[in-house]
Amino acid sequence: MQDSVWSSRTTGCALLLGLALALPPLTAEAKVFHSRREAIELAFPDADRIEDETVVLDESQATRIQSMAHSELESRLVRIYRGFKDDRLLGYALIDVHNVRTLPEAFLVVLSPEGTVQRLRVLAFHEPLEYMPSARWYDQFEEKTLSQPMRVGRDVHGIVGATLSARATTRGVRRALALYEVVLQNGH
Repeated sequence: MQDSVWSSRTTGCALLLGLALALPPLTAEAKVFHSRREAIELAFPDADRIEDETVVLDESQATRIQSMAHSELESRLVRIYRGFKDDRLLGYALIDVHNVRTLPEAFLVVLSPEGTVQRLRVLAFHEPLEYMPSARWYDQFEEKTLSQPMRVGRDVHGIVGATLSARATTRGVRRALALYEVVLQNGH
C-alpha cells in the first residue's frame, strides 16, 4: 500500500486496543490474530491511501449512539479509519474492544460508504477459544445496517456455550453502525 497516512495521536481507544493486543495471553488459549496495522490494511486491500481520525464524541452524540445501539460506549474517544482509492472513499473501519466475560475481545468492523457492514474480523480474543464464534458465524453480520433488527437468538444466530460472545459482538456491531449514523453519515 502506498502513501498510507497514519496518525501519531494516541487515544484512550488506541491505548485500550494496544493493551489488548500487546498483553501476554491471560489464558493458554488467548490469541492475537492481527495487529491494528495489519487489520486496517486487510480492511482496505485496494486502497492507495488510508486516513485515520480520532473523534471525541460530545455528550449528545454519545447518548444518541448508546440509545440507537442499545449498548453502552466504552469511551467517547473513537478512532475512525477511511480507505481511499484515488479520491474515491472505499469505506470506514472501526475497532471495537470490549470484554466478553471478564477478558477482552477486539474486532474490526468494515463499513461501506453507505454504512452497511462489509466484513467483521476478529483481531484478538483473550477468553478461552472455545467461547469464540466461528468465522462463518461472524459472516452473518455482512450487509447488515442499523435499521435491521439484531437480536441474539432471533435475528442473529446464538451459539451454544458462547452466548456472551454472541451478545458482545452483536452490541459492538450495533455501536459501529450507530456511530456511522450519528457521526459519519453526513460527511464528517
